[in-house]
Amino acid sequence: MALPGLVAVVSARPTGGDPRPPASEDKAITSMHTAAPGVTVTIGVDTHKDLHVAVALDALGRRLGELVVPATAAGYQQLHRWATDQGQVDAFGVEGTGSYGAGLARHLRRTGSRVIEVNRPDRASRHRKGKSDPLDAEAAARAVLAGTATATPKDGDDQVEVIRILKLTRDSAVKAQTQAVNQLKAVLVTAPTELRESLAGLGLVALLERCTALRPGEPTTPLSAAKYALRLLARRVLALRAEAKHLREVLTGLTAAAAPALVELTGVGPDTAAALLLAAGDNPHRLHSEAAFAALCGTSPIPASSGKVTRFRLNRGGNRQANAALHRAVITRMHWHEPTKIYVARRTAEGKTKPEIMRCLKRYLARQVYRCLVRRVPVNPVVEQSRDHHEDLAGAA
Repeated sequence: MALPGLVAVVSARPTGGDPRPPASEDKAITSMHTAAPGVTVTIGVDTHKDLHVAVALDALGRRLGELVVPATAAGYQQLHRWATDQGQVDAFGVEGTGSYGAGLARHLRRTGSRVIEVNRPDRASRHRKGKSDPLDAEAAARAVLAGTATATPKDGDDQVEVIRILKLTRDSAVKAQTQAVNQLKAVLVTAPTELRESLAGLGLVALLERCTALRPGEPTTPLSAAKYALRLLARRVLALRAEAKHLREVLTGLTAAAAPALVELTGVGPDTAAALLLAAGDNPHRLHSEAAFAALCGTSPIPASSGKVTRFRLNRGGNRQANAALHRAVITRMHWHEPTKIYVARRTAEGKTKPEIMRCLKRYLARQVYRCLVRRVPVNPVVEQSRDHHEDLAGAA
């Protein structure tokens, strides 16, 4: 017998093979009871490429129902209607809001629903309870209900999303260019002696120009085959260099338009600005403080105390691309930014090591970056750095 106020939901599932039905199959949903008025529910969603599995829990953690929908616009609407039929929805806990769940998260935000980003269950929990899509969806709902999952996902529907897509494309072009250069040099190492000696001692640009000018003919001998391969690889490198250069110019304009104050900071170029913008997303106000942004970038110290020992350790978590971007900016500042050079000299005289000083500078820079991201208006970087220099460096230390 069903408890009053609970909803029994039956979804059509095949009896054998893959427990998840095909994405194109329409799901049969049958509600045996009407949800009691005023019931507050929490929805957990386990997302996949073709299917999303949702589980509803009431305020006491009791399971109300389960639903499987295709990962399409119609499926998103069906999931939202089903959720509202269960009662008053408090929040949707969605796994993978930056990948398979991005479309669902955008749809739910447009309906005015509260969406919480949920990490996948830890290994200990999966070891105890097993692994299945409904169990993962239920774990997502329980994480929201317990308050362990509180992160607001990135919007992904404005300028930062444009920057993300183009930066991804440029990064792949740079990576492929590096691979092609390495392959070209590997071919040159084992090439016939006369060819290798004719290209020895050339810089990269001159080497590429010489290789593109080769006339190998048909690749029927080791010499002609080496010339043939070198010409193709050189042309590939030049094409990728041109593509990466063009995308860098586009990203320069986009980052300057999205966060003009950010790109004016010393040491922050287009690539660094893009990485930091991607970490914050189109809605940087979801990060409630600069300390939260520092933790997101992995620049906040982590407590590692035990017993009578009180200490902190290096944060090895967070967004490592943003952490690397801050690291590059700090290195630039240590060479070219006069206030930073003065700070490094003072802290070195106090006995601090270079890694310790850089950790302090990264924490300070994260504070500056957060202000620029939230403000999103142009500022005079000289005035800004002069005004905040002594206060912020003391806080970072």
